[in-house]
Amino acid sequence: MKITSEVFGKIGEREVRIFTLSNRNGLTAKIMNLGGVIVSLNVPDKNGHFDDIILGYDNLEQYLEKGPYFGAIIGRHANRIEQATFTLNGKEYYLAKNDGNNHLHGGMKGFDKALWDCEIIEKDGIECLQLSYLSKDGEENYPGNLQVKVTYSLADDNALQIEYWAVSDQDTVVNLTNHAYFNLSGHDSGDILKHELLIYADKFTVINDECIPTGEIRSVKNTPMDFTKFKPIGQDIDSKDEQIICGKGYDHNFVLNIPNGELRKAAEVYDPMSGRVMEVYTTKPGMQFYSGNFLDGTERGKGGAVYQKRAGLCLETQYFPNALKHKHFPSPILKAGEEYKHKTIYVFKTR
Repeated sequence: MKITSEVFGKIGEREVRIFTLSNRNGLTAKIMNLGGVIVSLNVPDKNGHFDDIILGYDNLEQYLEKGPYFGAIIGRHANRIEQATFTLNGKEYYLAKNDGNNHLHGGMKGFDKALWDCEIIEKDGIECLQLSYLSKDGEENYPGNLQVKVTYSLADDNALQIEYWAVSDQDTVVNLTNHAYFNLSGHDSGDILKHELLIYADKFTVINDECIPTGEIRSVKNTPMDFTKFKPIGQDIDSKDEQIICGKGYDHNFVLNIPNGELRKAAEVYDPMSGRVMEVYTTKPGMQFYSGNFLDGTERGKGGAVYQKRAGLCLETQYFPNALKHKHFPSPILKAGEEYKHKTIYVFKTR
């Protein structure tokens, strides 16, 4: 694998760069140091034709606006925190209410809008892009100086790997993910309703009408949430099930069948049109499946593409949303001096 880079623009005096990761099979992934955004991902279909399967923009200005988090690192806390408050060590913290009365994806200026330091390193004989960021104590009102590193690599087995690492000088909250929107037919090909999805999860976290987990963990059996076998995403997406109505489609955290932080397969996506397959592996206990319900055609993407409703899907590996309110959920609390270490891998194949 090799990595090249080019200037994409400037924020003040600092350069925004795009790094191109490539492997011997011709796959390329473009990563930007603004927000650690996956700008593009070109992979072959069953006939060997390459398409960019990641939704995104052509220019820096659009990424700087408050969009739908295309391809970005999300932090300090991915997903939602109810009423934008949490208690840690007896102290109440009040966060930005940027999703109704709730806190979403790290606040008004989360990690998706940070300009990360960048370095090309070698790990296990592979060139990797390592992004680093110091989130200072009090940023978005989270406690502790949090040093974060996110490392991207693209191996010759067509695996795009993201490794997350963080350490804080105070007890704090950390829940990092990537918010890539995938369309395996190509980013500009329409909706993802004919994509077939398999999720290795027997349970999901129930949400209310604000997409906030209530604390209930429910079996997927006999519900539209059952993806324990391959199923077209569009099959049940407009059902009258109360969970589908609450999420306006799929916007739910799945409780993955992953024990003790082991690296296991979380999901598979198959696109019958292109023959592309994406496998997702992670060490995280949860994964948010979001079916692009709030895309509405106002987002003009790469090459002038119009991203209509459900033009892409997200599989965000994570701790469960709203875990700070529910003690039986895996905890996103990071103790001072302890290391936060997680890994997610996207593997691309055809059939």
